[in-house]
Amino acid sequence: MIEVDARPIIHSHTVRLSYADTDPAGILYYAAWFPKMEGLQSEFLFLQGLRQDTLIERFGWWTVSRATTCEYLAAARLFDEIRIDLRMGRIGTASFRFAFEMIRVEDDVLVARAENTVVTVSPEQDPVPIPADLRAHLQRWAGEVP
Repeated sequence: MIEVDARPIIHSHTVRLSYADTDPAGILYYAAWFPKMEGLQSEFLFLQGLRQDTLIERFGWWTVSRATTCEYLAAARLFDEIRIDLRMGRIGTASFRFAFEMIRVEDDVLVARAENTVVTVSPEQDPVPIPADLRAHLQRWAGEVP
């Protein structure tokens, strides 16, 4: 039995899988989740006023993805409607994780889950400690009291 994540959902989006997402048999191509996750993460941060393209000039730091993992738990097929839920994962010293769950809407089946590790970096791309204002956001999104 797969455990459903108990952390609060901070953003969610529903997509319908298209032919571009699948192989010739209509089964989801494994890499199709990655642009969908990036899109959801970027949209969430944009809605929070944290545009990736303005972070350096506004705050003196920006973020880069360091690692992404994805577990494929059930088949997803052409035209399936999938809800992608975003949650906060682990918050470290200079990095944090976003956690994703991909759930087939028709039968509420968890088809995949993933994490993306994001690092805060200087303009020269050297890791820097998560700035206090960003850490406060992360902790709030995680449901923690900053």
